[in-house]
Amino acid sequence: MKRLAILLAACSLLACHREQRSLVPRAADARRTTPVRVSDLQPGRPQPAVTAMKNPYEGNAWAVSEGQRLYSSYNCAGCHFHGGGGIGPPLMDSEWLYGSTPANIYTSIVEGRPNGMPSFGGHIPEQQVWQLVTYVRALGGLEPSGATQPRAEEMQARRAEEPK
Repeated sequence: MKRLAILLAACSLLACHREQRSLVPRAADARRTTPVRVSDLQPGRPQPAVTAMKNPYEGNAWAVSEGQRLYSSYNCAGCHFHGGGGIGPPLMDSEWLYGSTPANIYTSIVEGRPNGMPSFGGHIPEQQVWQLVTYVRALGGLEPSGATQPRAEEMQARRAEEPK
């Protein structure tokens, strides 16, 4: 009986393990699955939809929050202001020069765009790029409603049929 109890205790200790999560990215996490290349896309021309990539953080409120922090840290507001546009195009309107899909936004950040958007592909880890993508889509009101809103109430995008 005593041996059985010891055996059961040993088995239960071996069977239980805690999930390991790292909140600090390692250098290996920065490896990119797709190569970084300079884009030849031009504004005003029809843009092909990039659909091969899927945002792993879509609808994730934590990613929106982290993306907002990174947006500030990487000084994206220097060109895009707080989503309203400035030197860079606005991120809160319904017309996006290079497409509003997560893959197109990812490509814009990683590869850069002609006439001003530099390539950040070699400088930002991939998970942070996806967090920025999630935040930028939330700025435009394109993230699912489960994610928290990154803007103050008075800055929320309104659809045409909504009263002000």
